[in-house]
Amino acid sequence: MRLIITEKNDAAKKIAGILATGPVKEESFLKVPFYRFTLESGEPAVAVGLKGHVVQVDFPPEYAEWRKVEPRALIDAPLVKTETAKSVIRAVKRLAAEATSLVIATDFDREGELIGLEALELAAQENPKLARSVRRARYSALTPGEIKKAFADLEHLSEPLAKAGEARQDIDLIWGATLTRFVSLATSRLGNQFLSVGRVQTPTLCLIVEREKERRAFVPEPYWVVRVELETDGTRFTAVHREERFTDRARAEAVYQKIAGPGRVTAVKQTSRKVSRPAPFNTTSFTSAATSLGYSAAVAMRVAEDLYMAGYISYPRTDNTVYPSSLDLRETLTVLAQGEFGREAGELLAKSALHPSRGDKRTTDHPPIYPTGALRRGEVGDREWRLYELVARRFLATLADDAVMESNRIDLVLSGEPFFARGNRVVSAGWLDYYPYGRQKDSELPLLHKDDLVQLVDKQLEAKETQPPPRYGQGTLIELMEKYNLGTKATRHAIIQNLYDRGYVHGNPIEPTEMGIKMAEAIQEFAPRIASPEMTAELEKDMDLISERALSKDRVVAISRELLREAYSALEQNRDKVAAKVYEGITDDRIVGDCPKCGANKLRVVRSKTSKKRFVGCEGYPACDQTYPLPQRGDVIGTDEVCALCGSPKVKILGGRRPWLLCLDPECPSKDGYRERQAAGSRPKGRRTRSRAGADNGAAGGDEA
Repeated sequence: MRLIITEKNDAAKKIAGILATGPVKEESFLKVPFYRFTLESGEPAVAVGLKGHVVQVDFPPEYAEWRKVEPRALIDAPLVKTETAKSVIRAVKRLAAEATSLVIATDFDREGELIGLEALELAAQENPKLARSVRRARYSALTPGEIKKAFADLEHLSEPLAKAGEARQDIDLIWGATLTRFVSLATSRLGNQFLSVGRVQTPTLCLIVEREKERRAFVPEPYWVVRVELETDGTRFTAVHREERFTDRARAEAVYQKIAGPGRVTAVKQTSRKVSRPAPFNTTSFTSAATSLGYSAAVAMRVAEDLYMAGYISYPRTDNTVYPSSLDLRETLTVLAQGEFGREAGELLAKSALHPSRGDKRTTDHPPIYPTGALRRGEVGDREWRLYELVARRFLATLADDAVMESNRIDLVLSGEPFFARGNRVVSAGWLDYYPYGRQKDSELPLLHKDDLVQLVDKQLEAKETQPPPRYGQGTLIELMEKYNLGTKATRHAIIQNLYDRGYVHGNPIEPTEMGIKMAEAIQEFAPRIASPEMTAELEKDMDLISERALSKDRVVAISRELLREAYSALEQNRDKVAAKVYEGITDDRIVGDCPKCGANKLRVVRSKTSKKRFVGCEGYPACDQTYPLPQRGDVIGTDEVCALCGSPKVKILGGRRPWLLCLDPECPSKDGYRERQAAGSRPKGRRTRSRAGADNGAAGGDEA
């Protein structure tokens, strides 16, 4: 019997269905499903899916107690492997006992190779002969063509690639556990409130914090824009003074007062330009595009994984932006033509030759992300459809023609002052017809010639300010992480999500909390190498060298331990300073505004010792007993806003699908609608001036932020 081990159950079921020449029989052992079938050769086979890693690396039990073990001891502590999915392991071993050959069919990447090696080691414990006959099936899509080709051309398991994955696992555990325990113990933040530090997470946080500091240090400068609205033959258009930004207000006002009609055209210029097709999707560009649709990077990758497992898109973890010659583009279009994109696929199939666009990254492991199955709107959930549509349309766009845009510029003079107007229109849509995301509307100008006169309809003098650099969105941050070699295509989205989960950042675009800022400052001040993208990037390169057989796993882990030892010594010498700085951030995050009752103190989020509920109270307690109720779910973020109706501070509540603004006063007129809806329930509670021990939840009406 041939035993086929996949990374997940869905893949095992799908592969069994593709390779079977007859019916597939589903059985189970300890509630772990597996699939018996017969191969085309007549050989019986069984496919079983793991649950990702079924063993994990950890420290021995004697290192488990955080308070009893100095974090420094973890740097050189031995590592052991522990079983995390015992029933799956027992099922694999039972099936291995009756197997005569083994095929590892886990995902084809560093992590998948490691999972495959772990599976081999487990199977070989029960049946040592399998270690000699093991083969590797590598594929990029769960489609009949890909799977049959992979099993017809079985390869060998790559131990160096698996060891590179194992090195990452070891290094991340050692760094993460050592630094996380140090900071959490130093600040007394244990249990669910622990503070994490990591070799990739922390440099990423520092990038976010540096941008926030740029924004806070930014001093806006005023400028003025003079616009005119013009008309010719019933068509209106807008022109701007050639000086675009006036930094001298008096000069701008003088120009504004001077302007009178009509205007005269002094020049007309028309140019055409090509707008190149986008490159095929790799993981970074896909997640960046998905976040522009409103999805977090973590959600985008989770949905992409589901679409891959269902056979609708290719493997979503890839650096490649060049379609390999082995990918049959016409066959892929033919598949697409059977679904929602029949018209678009048919148009491209009618072309005599297909010449796809190319990106600047070419790898040999996986092709770019492309559609592998046909879908129609309504056959899957909205989230799955929108991301499938994104992949399908991107693929179509890479095979379409470049777009052609026509740009027009009209120069005019009004009362001796120079103005200009710009317009754009699509001459040939090309790929824009297939990939409409972010497409701008045409802004056509009327047909004018030199010396034509136009009528002045209106004029405006706009006062503006220069803007700080924008915060990073999740997509932009992933691109930046790729630039600095922070993390991998498979881990970046999870690293960003961890920053949210630990309370270091919130919102999208991403804004650091005060705790996140102080954490970054503490690491940058006392252990700058940990905060440096360069150090992490060097370790990433070393792990790549393991897969290329240029370095051993043990050597790379030893190098990382030494780097950590140096950084830890610096932190340890400044333990109290690190704790003070981080705790300052934790305290600042609890401040939500000024107390309107006493006017001398701040309001902060407090948790009742008796009811365990959180509320807002004045720091001047007991001299000032002002309190407000709070919703008991979601993060509370202070704002600089006060309610226009009652003058109470407003806070932002992060929870659910989108943040919302809450006036702290439950008796505020803005909550009349809320109170009416709650009339059948308990009586709304008024503004509190009472013992903190009794502060409770109260009304929680608010507005979306």
